[in-house]
Amino acid sequence: MPKRLLGRTGVKLSMIGLGGIVVMNERPGKVEKLVQESIEAGINYFDVAPSYGDAEVKLGPVLKPWRKEVFLACKTGQRDKNGAWEELQSSLRKLQTDRIDLYQLHGLMTEKDTETALGKGGAIEAFLRAKKEGIIKYIGFSTHFPKVALKAMREFDFDTLLYPINFVIHFQNHSEEAVLAEAKKRCLGVLALKAMAKQPWLKDADRKQHPKCWYQPIVEPELAELALYWALTQGITAALPPGDEQVYRNALKFALECRKLTETEIDKLKRIAAGLNPIFSD
Repeated sequence: MPKRLLGRTGVKLSMIGLGGIVVMNERPGKVEKLVQESIEAGINYFDVAPSYGDAEVKLGPVLKPWRKEVFLACKTGQRDKNGAWEELQSSLRKLQTDRIDLYQLHGLMTEKDTETALGKGGAIEAFLRAKKEGIIKYIGFSTHFPKVALKAMREFDFDTLLYPINFVIHFQNHSEEAVLAEAKKRCLGVLALKAMAKQPWLKDADRKQHPKCWYQPIVEPELAELALYWALTQGITAALPPGDEQVYRNALKFALECRKLTETEIDKLKRIAAGLNPIFSD
């Protein structure tokens, strides 16, 4: 699995990461097998959060033998200092580790939300304490909204950004362009969400085959490959595929041969995007 630099950190991550939702609610034996196969394929980037059900508990014991070899990212949804500190301690216990490589403010929703997290008594104070004590190494955030992303980057010197990089969103409204430009200007490592998302579930869609996906994932091999390649050529470090085992396995396979798309392939993505509803419109 090819690896890329994560912004200014000097760390090299596999272009595909394993998101915790993939292992959520799975049998321990299955989780162990999936993690082992991932590491053998060259994956060193693992991302999890307390809101992903039992994913922390499932990943903790399985990752323990490889803890020195993998880059572990976790998140907190808490916005105040005490809440974030307590949630960090809980994640450390569940993950059976004494440190987290990248700790992120999870899912910033609004500019006010961002102000709370970054202000006096906010979660960022817990992050800075944890970094000073050696519990975390890098600080990042995730959001789905361009205005929020821009505000966060301008108000704090983050190391990373976790953000939707999706061909449908791009060809419909180009909303990620300003965000990527700002991240590049500040030398942030950009990690991609939703690269293999198609659109919101249609009203009468059968969601039984992909119960962990709140949106319709791309399962058609040719389109999934093009969508992933498009995202991986947007100046990002790595992508986290949807929380579905088969989609994740497809991403592993495709990433081994990642290449720049031809103009014909880009035109094809434009035509497909025109007939879909983006999962985020702003």
